[in-house]
Amino acid sequence: MSGCVLYCGAPPSTGRLAELQRVYRWPTSQPREGRRVPSAPGAGAAMAFHGDKGLVSIKELFCAACAPSASHVQLGCCRGYAAVPRRGGNLTLYSENGSGQTLALSGHHGNVTAVAFGRVADPLLLCSASEGCAMVWDVERCYRTSSEGQMASGTVVGTLLGKVVYLSFCPTDERVAACSGNKIYVLNSKKEQVHAVLQGHLGPPIATEFCPWDTGVLVSISEDRTFMIWDLSKKQVLYQSAVLSSCPLISILLMEHSRQLITGSSNGQVWCHSLPDDYKCRLVTRLDIHKTQKMLERLGILNGEQQNTVEAAKPVLTITPGLPFLGKESCWIGSCDGLYLVDLASSEILTVLHFKDYSDLNISLAESLVISQEKSEKMHCLVTSMFEPKIALWEIGFPEKLEKTFPEHHLSVVACSPLMPTSVLKAELAKTDPKSPKKAGVHKQGGVKDHAVVFHTQVKSSGYGESSRRKMFMPMSNIKKKPQKSSWTTKKTGFLLSEYPSHLVPSAPHSEVIISAASPTPIFSLQYSGDGKQILCGLGDRSVLLYKSSLNGNPSVYTGHNKAVSSVCWSHSRSCFLSASEDQTLYIWTPGNKEPALIMGCDKFSTPIQATQFYFLDKFIMLASGSCLHLYLYHLDTSRDDIKRYKQKSFSKLAGRFSTRSGTDISAMTAANDFYSHIVLACGVDRSIQIFDMNVGCVALEISEAHNRAIHHITQNKGSMFSTQTQDSYNLFLSSAITDGIKLWDLRSSRCVRRYEGHLNRCYQCTAAFSPCGRYVATGSEDNCAYVYDIRSSSYLHKLQRQTDVVLNVAFNPATPELLAGTLDGKLSLFWPASGAGLP
Repeated sequence: MSGCVLYCGAPPSTGRLAELQRVYRWPTSQPREGRRVPSAPGAGAAMAFHGDKGLVSIKELFCAACAPSASHVQLGCCRGYAAVPRRGGNLTLYSENGSGQTLALSGHHGNVTAVAFGRVADPLLLCSASEGCAMVWDVERCYRTSSEGQMASGTVVGTLLGKVVYLSFCPTDERVAACSGNKIYVLNSKKEQVHAVLQGHLGPPIATEFCPWDTGVLVSISEDRTFMIWDLSKKQVLYQSAVLSSCPLISILLMEHSRQLITGSSNGQVWCHSLPDDYKCRLVTRLDIHKTQKMLERLGILNGEQQNTVEAAKPVLTITPGLPFLGKESCWIGSCDGLYLVDLASSEILTVLHFKDYSDLNISLAESLVISQEKSEKMHCLVTSMFEPKIALWEIGFPEKLEKTFPEHHLSVVACSPLMPTSVLKAELAKTDPKSPKKAGVHKQGGVKDHAVVFHTQVKSSGYGESSRRKMFMPMSNIKKKPQKSSWTTKKTGFLLSEYPSHLVPSAPHSEVIISAASPTPIFSLQYSGDGKQILCGLGDRSVLLYKSSLNGNPSVYTGHNKAVSSVCWSHSRSCFLSASEDQTLYIWTPGNKEPALIMGCDKFSTPIQATQFYFLDKFIMLASGSCLHLYLYHLDTSRDDIKRYKQKSFSKLAGRFSTRSGTDISAMTAANDFYSHIVLACGVDRSIQIFDMNVGCVALEISEAHNRAIHHITQNKGSMFSTQTQDSYNLFLSSAITDGIKLWDLRSSRCVRRYEGHLNRCYQCTAAFSPCGRYVATGSEDNCAYVYDIRSSSYLHKLQRQTDVVLNVAFNPATPELLAGTLDGKLSLFWPASGAGLP
């Protein structure tokens, strides 16, 4: 199969082409000439097109003059047909099927202000409206009547409606909705009958669409910058949104397969809301086309050779579902300068087709635009010019076999290759043989000989003053032998072998603990032990608390830091844990011992420790300080000498130091410790994600501009010993940034595969966590709630009970479906599944 690529602008140079062939695995033969620049790796927008024949091309079928007023009316384009308003109330129908003949339709007494095609293919209906009336035309019957020499006629379905600005058919084509003035008319498409008149917006309605999966529901947008969901049977409002933007909403789309509502405004903003069964909409994601395109052009992903420095808004003129082979959750967004293919799951632009890059097109800037919703390898686009009275019909063609491929970097979290001979992971501490004790009486020649300490013949404390014993070692024969217990009881064994119930989601509050009633202190870090029986809490009052997982009883308190504790971490063996503080110190503790087993002071680190953890099955201590990752070998000795009690026998040794590729400071870090892994993920303050391969000892991959703001948290899907996941599941990780939501990444393609923005995160560094089964994601929020998402959906499943302050941290119990949330004012809240089933 030959490879095909479409370029925008001039073809790349030979060196650039070789690099793109290496990254995207293109064939070595020269690709055909085209106009699209493929996306480069780094921002999740990498996509290459491969096909048997043809390129992604735009072909202009016709271009004609039109009335100046036609540039501001709703156009109609569907399945090879295009309807263009003419002067004097006439309508011209273009057919690209077959001979490509045109048909003139007349019957309106005023200028046509809106045109819309029906949803059903047979018969295909067309509705047109003017200030005098609204008419419905049978397209096939009109062509047949015209071929017989007769004048085509339509059916009047509405009169005295005013100036209609938008028309839309229901999924069955039985009803038509018309926006006129401050009202929405629901008309019968077969005869002149008004089913309902809806009025409730503060401004004139701009567009309206029927719900594809429920014909009794209508969604409308208005100049008041809100949208409404109507119940047509009761003529009531089911839901009204808040004001979404400072500019009016001008486009709307309802996605049936994902149950989502997408709206676009005149300043290039796109909002995606979920539509649950109760129609209480939830914001899923928000996209700014102009800012996203600027970011991609800055990274060199898109061809952004713009000479002018004036930044103009890109209005969202139309929104159409993407073709099936481009993904179920993709859509085409038409703007004044081009077409944007957007991945709704990750809110990223996959492809941009700029009109100015096509020299054969007569229109470079569009005033109005409509795209046909065809499920085939091509789609049609009807466009009017912004500065000239022109209208054109374009055909956008795709290869017959089109697939999207993303570059794979052959990186895996689970170690799949042996350690290299020079790998830093092979480092070991030097073993020192213990000194053999000196035997009694052995001394150096010329030294002082041993002398007796006691000079008297009898000492009472030695037992010489007591009388001799008559009976010694009397056996006790009446002792009953207790049955020998195994080290693991049946109950404990059953607990360890029980599979984590992935169908249960923690959503109901169970218990709550106030850490300090006297003075509220923030909880900066939370972590369960590997068996799920203990909880570590790093607090802002410089202490570490150790709780039971049930939060019952008083916690063990560990103090020693001089500033707030920024992170805590359990070892894989659960024999010790560490804590790092803003005072540039790191302590390693053993449970039950109030004194740290090892102290790594500020003399080793010149900058604060941003993140730390155990690594490589507790072999190393890894920490991020400044722009480097530090890898330390360590030895713990908890024995103490009463004479030299302040001299610690534990020690550590630096095994390696690794710098980021750009020299940026590291803001967050994560790595797997429950199994052997060579991959370490680190985030830089320059909004990049650095992927270290510790086996090689360098940065294997860098994802630039991963967020719009600096990333403050990153976490992996590490699973637990109570759940079973596929190996590829461990390649998923989350990153969080203030005002930019949470992104789900796939390490294999280094691209964002989904985005979660239903929670609120504008100021504080709220964290996120994977469930042990890998199916759910939990996060804190600034609206004093915690949110639980299904990893496969961008809309949240549960909004947990409102707390008294910002929820900073969340953590899943690795053994049971429990979720722990820590707040800014020092409260721990435990959540269980609503049914309570399955808990031990």
